[in-house]
Amino acid sequence: MMQAVRNYCGVVVILVWGLAPFYWMVVTALRDKDHTFDTTPWPTHVTLENFGDALATDKGNDFLGAIGNSLLVGAVTTFLAVLVGVFTAYAIARLDFRAKGIVTGIVLAASMFPGIALVTPLFQLFGDLGWIGTYRALIIPNISFALPLTIYTLVSFFRQLPWELEEAARVDGATRGQAFRLVLLPLAAPALFTTAILAFIATWNEFMLAKQLSSNATEPVTVAIARFSGPSAFEYPYAAIMAAGTLVTIPLVIMVLVFQRRIVAGLTAGGVKA
Repeated sequence: MMQAVRNYCGVVVILVWGLAPFYWMVVTALRDKDHTFDTTPWPTHVTLENFGDALATDKGNDFLGAIGNSLLVGAVTTFLAVLVGVFTAYAIARLDFRAKGIVTGIVLAASMFPGIALVTPLFQLFGDLGWIGTYRALIIPNISFALPLTIYTLVSFFRQLPWELEEAARVDGATRGQAFRLVLLPLAAPALFTTAILAFIATWNEFMLAKQLSSNATEPVTVAIARFSGPSAFEYPYAAIMAAGTLVTIPLVIMVLVFQRRIVAGLTAGGVKA
């Protein structure tokens, strides 16, 4: 009994710790801008005007366009990261080749570079190539950040899949490619789904590189929110920013809640028991 109480208390603490900032953002977004700094812990002076301000374009903001940019960059980055990552992970987990340890070390090293250290060289490189303000300048760096996560998640999954499944397919006449496509990929679906969602969320939330490499036409939502302007230079639109943050966060929360079973399966299922 006491163990169950402690478990529930732990869950409550984690929920409060994780969701309190989001809850306060929603409360502020629903509150009249004249009462933005009201400390009442529940919505007061409720209005939807802040959401209208977040979506308005009369002050130079283009929030809906920024959402479209984020969706495009996130979708392309996720697709390419998963596409490259699944083949790389299979090769590392299943094949023996020279310099296998070097390849694994390069993948690990790529995940250790702090993003801030890449801003200047990427800005210089993409500036020379004329890519500043293009989608390529946003997608390519995000792929490099998403690939290590994708590869290592899938490597651990492929390594725990029974070799007998692939060998049985080969004995039945399937090529290595057919065995991979028809046997291993369906079994790896939970892991693929999990890495795709995590890669998309990481790309959706990226700010630092996007701030330097995007233009007004290609900026994602994180940059657009940071660039929000109020009625005057002396009035910062806190309420509109909270409304924009709510609009950006709620779809991610819904997506995680809808697909939580697949996410948990991808993170916890190590393979299929023979």
